[in-house]
Amino acid sequence: MKAIFLDRDGVINRDPGFGDYIKSWEEFQFLPGSIEAIKKLTESGYEIFVISNQAGVSKGLYPQEALDEITRNMLKAIESSGGRVRSVTYCPHLPEQGCNCRKPKTGMIEGATKGFDIDFKETYFIGDSRLDVGVGRNAGCKTILLLTGKENQDGIKDWPIKPDFIKKDLREAVEWLLKQGQG
Repeated sequence: MKAIFLDRDGVINRDPGFGDYIKSWEEFQFLPGSIEAIKKLTESGYEIFVISNQAGVSKGLYPQEALDEITRNMLKAIESSGGRVRSVTYCPHLPEQGCNCRKPKTGMIEGATKGFDIDFKETYFIGDSRLDVGVGRNAGCKTILLLTGKENQDGIKDWPIKPDFIKKDLREAVEWLLKQGQG
């Protein structure tokens, strides 16, 4: 099975910035080209898994119902454009709760892919932060860091775990990936 993992905020939609959260569907804005990139991955036979930390639920900034509504509407928009997401998995926990699902731990990936035959060495995790690079590496995936606002290229040299590839946004990453004939 050809699979790919995507973070949500900063990959599919505009990231509100460190310490802030998308708290309602009205705040959710797709990044330019992200829906089309997901459609291209779908058409190329990829199973797409969205893996995202969403501690705003545990912080009481928005209820689980708001997160569920955002997810339903996001998936509806993606599907109406010809894309398909296999599953969306969130970690709602605070870092200090010590769960096994909060990125860079791999619990969300393990849960989402249980029962699927995935060669993680041939699978990419695409995200916009060092946590995404960390979880991808911890799961045995190749990693693509997107420069969509959360991180900048200058700071990466100091990271203990560096991304395998760096791209401007999801559209550029998917175009590059499909040209490689990867997966």
